[in-house]
Amino acid sequence: MNSRSKTDRLCYSILAALILFSLTAAKPVSAQKAFKVLDKWTVGGEGGWDYLVADSAAHRLYITHGTRVEVIDSSTGKSIGAITGLHGTHGVALDDSGNFGYISDGGGNAVVVFDRTSLATVATIPAGTNPDGIVFEPVTKTVWAFNGRSKDATVIDTATRKVIATVPLPGKPEFPVADGTGIVFDNIEDKNAIVRLDAKSPKITATWPLANCDSPSGLAIDLSGRRLFSVCDGKKMAITDANTGKQLAAPSIGDGPDAAGYNPKSKLAFSSNGEGTLTIIDASNSNYRVLQNLTTQARARTMTIDTATGKVYVVTAQTGPAPAATAANPHPRPAVIPGTFTVLVIGHE
Repeated sequence: MNSRSKTDRLCYSILAALILFSLTAAKPVSAQKAFKVLDKWTVGGEGGWDYLVADSAAHRLYITHGTRVEVIDSSTGKSIGAITGLHGTHGVALDDSGNFGYISDGGGNAVVVFDRTSLATVATIPAGTNPDGIVFEPVTKTVWAFNGRSKDATVIDTATRKVIATVPLPGKPEFPVADGTGIVFDNIEDKNAIVRLDAKSPKITATWPLANCDSPSGLAIDLSGRRLFSVCDGKKMAITDANTGKQLAAPSIGDGPDAAGYNPKSKLAFSSNGEGTLTIIDASNSNYRVLQNLTTQARARTMTIDTATGKVYVVTAQTGPAPAATAANPHPRPAVIPGTFTVLVIGHE
């Protein structure tokens, strides 16, 4: 073999290796693998449900469930306990010390503080009417409860456990997120918009309309990339620049979404949809390609992500027939069949 043919073969080998590397590096490793339902944990009990949150460090799930919050071991699915004596729960926020949690008890018009070690209730703080979305803001050490019926936000100082402000909002609030720098964002469902709030003031500093987005509910944030992910009716996810309010994209998702999620390690965005799907979007570049619409279970519309493991948890239950519509309740929800409340564990093998 002459020296030129050897050189040519070496060049071809290097070129092939570079092409292979570029193909495998073009998207996150996790995006190349399909997600699947790995397990189902029956929690049981009665009543409806709303949001859940993962505490990665403690390997726990906190799940709002009617008049209680279920506390589940996120590794085994075993019950650790519950916070009880509530009136109608919506969300849970966790402080950054690992000591306390905060429940938006919509039926009680209050925020309930609990000890994360003993699960004992340590304070009940009056809020607005029907507190729903709730978030801990780490710079000011405040908790923000967004009140669905009074259309305002109750701001609580976690040191004194006192309300320090009530911030009027331009419409019905939905899910909030904090960016870690003293800014809180919240979807305004009936205005198809996002508000930006300064936690130090506290006040609204911007209202951004969401194009191609009807009734935004769930909201997630990419802290380093400064992006917001709102899930909307009409099978759309509105992706917004968190610095400017400019809309970046509106990829398609499943029907009936209620929660959004983002995993910074994999750069994947998620939408849990009431139709019984989980939409998974590659957010590693500006294409925002839909990678998968995983079949879950009907009404599995809320979720949380354990960013340490990459697992996604959704909750649902079996229901009976819906009652007849009335003028007072034109869209009645079907009754939940007792004992069927379930956590679905989603991830890779």
